[in-house]
Amino acid sequence: MPTRRDFLRLSALATAAGCTLGRSSFAFAAGAPFNYGVQLYMVRKQAPQDLAGILQSIQQIGYTQIELFPLVYTHPAPELRKIVADSGLGLVSAHFDYASVPTKIEYAHQLGLEYMVCPMIPKDQWNLDGFRKAAADFTTWGQSVHAAGMQFAFHNHCYEWAPQGLTTGFDELMKHTDPAYVKLELDMYWLAQAGQDPLTMLTRYANRVRLLHLKDRIANAPTGFIMGPEAKHITELGKGTLNWPAIFAQAHKQGIRYAYVDQDDTALPILESLKENFAYLQTIKA
Repeated sequence: MPTRRDFLRLSALATAAGCTLGRSSFAFAAGAPFNYGVQLYMVRKQAPQDLAGILQSIQQIGYTQIELFPLVYTHPAPELRKIVADSGLGLVSAHFDYASVPTKIEYAHQLGLEYMVCPMIPKDQWNLDGFRKAAADFTTWGQSVHAAGMQFAFHNHCYEWAPQGLTTGFDELMKHTDPAYVKLELDMYWLAQAGQDPLTMLTRYANRVRLLHLKDRIANAPTGFIMGPEAKHITELGKGTLNWPAIFAQAHKQGIRYAYVDQDDTALPILESLKENFAYLQTIKA
């Protein structure tokens, strides 16, 4: 866990880099244009073989951003940052495994990130005590991430909404974390899979939502809280039931700037799926 000495050291690092705790990039402006990107997990089979090539293919489709995933963190940060820059893609956000967050803050800073995102709480913590522990960790880590000139965010799935007495894991996370240091990357598909309304969640947590994940959900699919093949009712944007025009209108109103396609599995070849998703996004007038 980061110590007070770590916190002060990272504060100095942020100052040396020209960052301040209240830096202007953290301020959201309603009506800001969307930057559409791809979460690297979507091309997890292609990236290890030819990272530069798959990034260039993503950029050529028209996406402007990539959101990194831990499978590429074998590269030193300056090298990885250059690979992304050479592809023509922007890089503001990346996912880090729960246990690695406190040890990867300097690495993330070297990548030039704005957001460090934790995509999953370990399964053995999917109980009330575990969610409360995660909440305490998130606030502590969020303070250190903020001191380094970035923001920390949590990415949801569906397991967080499983009823636990009179509450849920997600409610516990929101209740026991500091909104100043713990933001949200809301995955629209997984919200719907958990029986939640994406528009309601966007509005309710407007002070926290900074990033979106995008994939559509096939009609008449059952909702639930279990992760696994039985929860994969995923399709390309515009082929499912999510109300994307309304979602993007609300996100636009809230000043959200970054939205990443994150289609876990595709029936189409991966680049064809990415092209279809991008073509649909061009029809949205937020």
